[in-house]
Amino acid sequence: MEDKMKVFTLSQMKDKFIGKKGNKNRDSYEYTLQMELLGKMIRKARLERHLTQEELGKLIGVGKSQVSKLERSANSATIDTVLRVFNALEAELNFSVKLENKYLSLA
Repeated sequence: MEDKMKVFTLSQMKDKFIGKKGNKNRDSYEYTLQMELLGKMIRKARLERHLTQEELGKLIGVGKSQVSKLERSANSATIDTVLRVFNALEAELNFSVKLENKYLSLA
């Protein structure tokens, strides 16, 4: 008889090892992950525009070290700073809100 390997989804693994949604550890993990992804998007957009961190910093009024920190994780950035970054990069930023498996729209 052949042994079958049990398969788990990523969500099931998060539930087991980090905690279920709504748990403080899980919420913190998800927030950190989203902020890291936002930072990576900023870096990718900057590189697409062929700008250095210093050049982007000058465009938004911050130093190179702050751009570097923002690209590593945007968790300390304000919404205003994030919007200024994408505006300086001439990048369109889209927001979506999902409630109970339904996306909200203003139209």
